[in-house]
Amino acid sequence: MAANHAGVPPVLGIIGGSGIYDIEGLSDVRWEAVNSPYGAPSDELMFGKLGDQQIVFLPRHGRGHRVPPSELNFRANIDVLKRAGVTEILSLSAVGSLREDLAPGTFVIVDQFIDRTFARVKSFFETGLVAHVSMADPVCGRLGDEIAEAAEEVGINLVRGGTYLVMEGPQFSSRAESELYRSWGCSVIGMTNMPEAKLAREAEICYATVAMVTDYDCWHDDHDAVTVDQVIKILLENADRGRALVRALVPKISGRNVVCRQGCHTSLDNALITAPDSRDPGIAKRLDAVAGRVLG
Repeated sequence: MAANHAGVPPVLGIIGGSGIYDIEGLSDVRWEAVNSPYGAPSDELMFGKLGDQQIVFLPRHGRGHRVPPSELNFRANIDVLKRAGVTEILSLSAVGSLREDLAPGTFVIVDQFIDRTFARVKSFFETGLVAHVSMADPVCGRLGDEIAEAAEEVGINLVRGGTYLVMEGPQFSSRAESELYRSWGCSVIGMTNMPEAKLAREAEICYATVAMVTDYDCWHDDHDAVTVDQVIKILLENADRGRALVRALVPKISGRNVVCRQGCHTSLDNALITAPDSRDPGIAKRLDAVAGRVLG
């Protein structure tokens, strides 16, 4: 199912909560299990179309939110999206705010990450077949531009640019940690976008995050006044805005007819370092979707 080369036609993959998938006008909807050599992904994939644009949805935590952040099989999730032909990923993530000006309900198009996770497998490449991809700019600027344009069209309160601190979880941060991350200049905090972004880059898929603020992290004086009902209300409102964002983004995705100018679709061109005659054939076989373009 995976394309043998980067480029057209674009297929939009969406990773997020179940509330995002109930999009008005979505047709040809079907759930389908896609197998991965890296184990079981979070759930089946939901395929559908908005107009002529193919969309593939993956519930990051599974339907019903069954899988905690540290137990997500990130490799399988990205691998099955690649096998489904996905060329760009919109990652929608609920986050806490580390800045006063990023109030609950704000959307942030993240442009940087700080990865503080420690219990996750972070690469498709391992002993027997080594590769190093650049993560200097960890998200696709082209896709970010298109998301920003779509958000403006539908009137979403959106901030362009910010650093997402990815913590291990599942517990929230201590007040001292929260203040530390603020001192680093981080904008939002969450538990899910690493190694997701790293693996998308290895799989030569454009990747962009829209971080949807639900509350202030524990640094804020009003944090203790936040109730579960208030957070749920923001989550539901964010899901409504997320659906509107997807609808507005689709025509912009459909208009791309060349490989990504940011180099996302060719990120493995100079990444493989293991000599061809030293590569483990078993590892190479598992990489058939992720790196088949460069492995031959």
